[in-house]
Amino acid sequence: MKHTKLSITGAIIAGLFASAPVFAAGGEHPDTPESELRYKGAPVPIDPGSAQESFSPKGPKMTAAEFARAKNIFFERCAGCHGVLRKGATGKPLTPDVTLPKGTAYLKAFIGFGSPGGMPNFGSSGILAEKDVDLMARYLQHEPPVPPEFGMKETKASWKVIIPVKKRPKKQMNKYNLNNIFSVTLRDTGEVALIDGDSKKIITIIKTGYAVHISRMSTSGRYLYVIGRDAKVNLIDLWMKTPDNVAEIKVGMEARSVETSKYKGYEDKYAVAGAYWPPQYTIMKGDTLEPLKIVGTRGMTVDTQEYHPEPRVAAIIGSHQKPEFIINVKETGKVLMVNYSDLDNLKVTTVNAARYLHDGGWDSTHRYFMSAANKSNKIAVIDSKTSKLAALVDVGKIPHPGRGANFKDPKYGPVWATSHLGDDTISLIGTDPKGHKKHAWKVVRTLKGQGGGSLFIKTHPKSRHLYVDTTLNPKAELSQSIAVFDLKNLKKPYKVLPIAKWAKLGEGPKLVVQPEFNKKGDEVWFSVWSGVKQESAIVIVDDKTLKLKAVIKDKRIKTPTGKFNVYNTMHDIY
Repeated sequence: MKHTKLSITGAIIAGLFASAPVFAAGGEHPDTPESELRYKGAPVPIDPGSAQESFSPKGPKMTAAEFARAKNIFFERCAGCHGVLRKGATGKPLTPDVTLPKGTAYLKAFIGFGSPGGMPNFGSSGILAEKDVDLMARYLQHEPPVPPEFGMKETKASWKVIIPVKKRPKKQMNKYNLNNIFSVTLRDTGEVALIDGDSKKIITIIKTGYAVHISRMSTSGRYLYVIGRDAKVNLIDLWMKTPDNVAEIKVGMEARSVETSKYKGYEDKYAVAGAYWPPQYTIMKGDTLEPLKIVGTRGMTVDTQEYHPEPRVAAIIGSHQKPEFIINVKETGKVLMVNYSDLDNLKVTTVNAARYLHDGGWDSTHRYFMSAANKSNKIAVIDSKTSKLAALVDVGKIPHPGRGANFKDPKYGPVWATSHLGDDTISLIGTDPKGHKKHAWKVVRTLKGQGGGSLFIKTHPKSRHLYVDTTLNPKAELSQSIAVFDLKNLKKPYKVLPIAKWAKLGEGPKLVVQPEFNKKGDEVWFSVWSGVKQESAIVIVDDKTLKLKAVIKDKRIKTPTGKFNVYNTMHDIY
């Protein structure tokens, strides 16, 4: 599969590495912070050549070469917001019924100068040359090319068992403290680094799919599952003398999420992966990744009840209450409670929430799934015991919690917290409907952080601190540092830790992203993320003193982003 070669890939490319302006000055976005713009428009890892072309008779003239180039630009720059089929996601619909009446001149201005609603100014920023702006304005008036489907035939053809179960170790064959291993995404190299949390040494570098999005653990703690944005799932056996891949599979062309069965009696039995394209999820055997069932997610939206052909699967979480996977369907705003106890007669309970569902995690009791409907500026609270919506909570602009942060507020009791991409607030939601009923499912406290552009928030049951990153903030001093709140006194001003400065790196954006605790809860690990040809690092902070404890530097640590501690991931501790 062909991938765009970016010095630092994904949604931040426009904000960090734009060339000199081509259009005249202008194109400000008065209602859209730059941190939000940086988040949008990540390239889609689908080969544009696989998408079937369809010219519209009423559309402006285009040559085959022009259409092919425009298709490539759209998949790299636009599909992340507007959808592969241009039906709209976080961005507006761009189908011919909308674009043809607007005309080429209007579309050129829109693409060139952007809009206050969040459309980047591709022309005036220099991201696209003037001829490419004209090209895209004409392209958008033709029917969108459709990528091929990816069914069981294609899925099984991609499936590979590298080491059969019978030939795998019967016991742990290495001396590592598996509970304190970190799986670290090396985003642009298509790898994960396994790092020993005790010694701070790299155990091994393992080849995976492109731009690994998350790592998840089997309930036993033996198997590590990682999924790339190219929809490749890798199964890694941590019991091997040197942990390595034992199986792999592709579940589509683009994806983000993988999870394993957690309910008693089903530990390690099943895995599930959700795809962006095609919009579907695949249930597999947990120890081999053999595909068992594929289920599509196309359907009606929760609000307007209109058909959506591309509702992508976002976060997936394994229920502790029932033999169920809880699956977010982004564009339709629905949460699916998928009961895996009988795959031949699959029972799926649909919970209506809000668009556009993205990431989230458990409350401290592991009963309530706190899910960000980020474009709706809400947190959906799903009761996994009753399979019902407990609440829709209004929060700040574009919540992006990762899995969120659970702790006890000195005044309001147990809370779950999220930070935001679109503003500088941190929302604390009460999560104790029995002990603190009047505060349950309400924002009980709003903290003010460093700024917008936050991707992750983190704490630990043994910590008295709350860590908030601002990775996509346009100000370097904010994107390169962390805000730390004192959980015993939330009225105190936050402290700022200069994480990137402590790393002592050379040139590069040095974005600080995703706090992650070790098993003991006395260390916090941060990625300092620079370009693929620049030096990056992992910075480790002592949680009690908030002092620098260690820096992991190695030429193999390239573009590190997500980090997942085995024990905390296995037990849903955050």
